[in-house]
Amino acid sequence: MTAREKTACSDKDLLRQIAAGDERSLGELYDRHAAILLGLVLRILRSRSEAEDVLQETFLQIWRRAADFDEHRGQPFSWMALLARSRALDRVRALEVRERVALEARREPTEAAVDLVDHAAAGETGRIVRQALQRIPDSQREVLLLAYFDGLTQSEIAARLARPLGTVKTQARAGLAKLRELLQR
Repeated sequence: MTAREKTACSDKDLLRQIAAGDERSLGELYDRHAAILLGLVLRILRSRSEAEDVLQETFLQIWRRAADFDEHRGQPFSWMALLARSRALDRVRALEVRERVALEARREPTEAAVDLVDHAAAGETGRIVRQALQRIPDSQREVLLLAYFDGLTQSEIAARLARPLGTVKTQARAGLAKLRELLQR
């Protein structure tokens, strides 16, 4: 097929040729519709990198499922737009789930630590822990209190105390070791 014949092909013809394994027809279809499909997906995702990924997945799906296109049920562009939209909405849902899981993962250790500390503080154990905390160096105690009572990460503690992250990690490790030693006595 000549270049002139290729540009004269309809989208339906291109899809038939793609279904037969013609990679050049996929390239032609991509050149014709990628920009508008990217705009559609970008409106849904609001992230260019995510939209570009979804566009690539859409054309991969077109390559794999070109034979599924039924010209009696609609136009090729409508079919491709539906594929792109569906993939974009799937990506939105996946990103929301990923964000929710990450948020819960950040929250869970803090809540567990607060529950344990609250429970320990209620009784004799709480008194013993408070006494032991008073016997460790101030810098270590400050890091442990921010981690376990305020639920801050070591990076957040470093930023709040204006200390290097390595120093905060060392102080947390040393403070926990000292606290463990004091509590085992």
